[in-house]
Amino acid sequence: MQVTVEIPDQFVQHLVPAGRDAARSLLEESVAGAYRDGRLTMEQVRQLLGFGTRIQVDAFLQQHEIFDYTVEDLDKDMATLDRVLAANGR
Repeated sequence: MQVTVEIPDQFVQHLVPAGRDAARSLLEESVAGAYRDGRLTMEQVRQLLGFGTRIQVDAFLQQHEIFDYTVEDLDKDMATLDRVLAANGR
């Protein structure tokens, strides 16, 4: 499906950063919002934006300040660090 949206010129400058392709910018914002809300998976983001690797998706998500690092992830990492330090006698 192809979607066409008409946006009056007077509003485009408020929606799209200067020098950016309007269609791509609006697509990226929509995809970032859908991922943030849990409506898209990382693989779907990769496909929609034409990225070849997950690393490119990670960079895209970071640019949009979307981080998939939870408190539970931190707890696991801290427990691992404690075990490693204990094993090394620290």
